[in-house]
Amino acid sequence: MGKSKILVVDDEPDIVEILRYNLEKEGFQVVSASNGEEGIKVAEKEHPDLIILDIMMPEMDGVEVCRTLRNKKEFENTLVAFLTAREEDYSQIAALEVGGDDYITKPIRPRVLISRIKALFRRSGRMEMTDESPEQIKIADLIINKENVTVDRNGESIELAKKEFELLNLLVSKPGKVFTREEIFNKVWGSDVIVGNRTIDVHIRKLREKIGDNYIKTIKGIGYKFEF
Repeated sequence: MGKSKILVVDDEPDIVEILRYNLEKEGFQVVSASNGEEGIKVAEKEHPDLIILDIMMPEMDGVEVCRTLRNKKEFENTLVAFLTAREEDYSQIAALEVGGDDYITKPIRPRVLISRIKALFRRSGRMEMTDESPEQIKIADLIINKENVTVDRNGESIELAKKEFELLNLLVSKPGKVFTREEIFNKVWGSDVIVGNRTIDVHIRKLREKIGDNYIKTIKGIGYKFEF
């Protein structure tokens, strides 16, 4: 299997070089573009596995680039991560609403960048299995046992309530993906079940108490995602 190809689209040459250096050091193949229009052309030529898009670019910003690419059948499932110096909720929401899979905040921290990129690739379903058993999933320092409905962390067994386990199992099924509150309600509780607005928050709080609070991230106004 060849190297995964990543397209970096940013109008700041220094940012492009930082990303190229760190990604190539991890074994990725990197191509680049300096603006949105060029990014679309390079994407159509190179067909990357992942596109890293700066949100703020002149003429055509990253959101518009993503919207344009998502309207092309060949890019419907291409991973897209946004780079943004903004902390405002609306820029993050706009990035996700046009089909972005994640966003990475500047200034870029190389170790965080690589961790986020690898998590995005794991979303395709490539997840490490322990003992070649589909009943066990190893992710980070957690071993999730579907048969026993338990989680082991560093050799310690953690018992979860049924809905807590189902919620965790949903989030780890696609590390890095933001699950909206509506998605979580429908997939864990079912669309026909009426529960209070705080139900998800309570279950997330209990999960964090049991497995640690560094895995499940809150995306304000949207939902939750599993990250490590």
